Amino acid sequence: MSAGLRRIVYPGTFDPITNGHLDVISRALQLFDEVVVAIAADTTKKPLFTLEQRQALAEKAMADWNGKVRVTIFRGLLVDFVQSQDARAILRGLRAVSDFEFEFQMALMNRKLSDKIETIFLMPRDTYTYLSSTIIKEIGRLGGDISSFVPPVVEEAMRKQFQGEKR
Repeated sequence: MSAGLRRIVYPGTFDPITNGHLDVISRALQLFDEVVVAIAADTTKKPLFTLEQRQALAEKAMADWNGKVRVTIFRGLLVDFVQSQDARAILRGLRAVSDFEFEFQMALMNRKLSDKIETIFLMPRDTYTYLSSTIIKEIGRLGGDISSFVPPVVEEAMRKQFQGEKR
């Protein structure tokens, strides 16, 4: 890491990336020089989009962020990945109190695995606190309007994906 560059890793499945995710990333950029959006390959979730599709959608959604955000795929332990990126912090978004218990446990486990890495929690704007990728996928699958929840590139990709499922 170059002298003075502050980098944070934002891990998740990002299936798909939402306006809530983008809001958390924009908040992190007020505190850090670079955000590495790390798309988890090892997940128990059944994603709508492939890893490569999620990466491409995230990159397109943040294309004009002047190189301050890098999107990549990671496998294995998060703390190992964070260290490989020469970062010292993990970014997690908290929408509601219900998120806190799980995120707190993960933060403590990550600290146990590497006490050199901190976890930073940021809350999205209140208009995004109810958003989750799961809810957005269900609305989209049922033909609802998701345009205020996701970037246009994601809305278009979801529409195409769901049209393909209905055939």
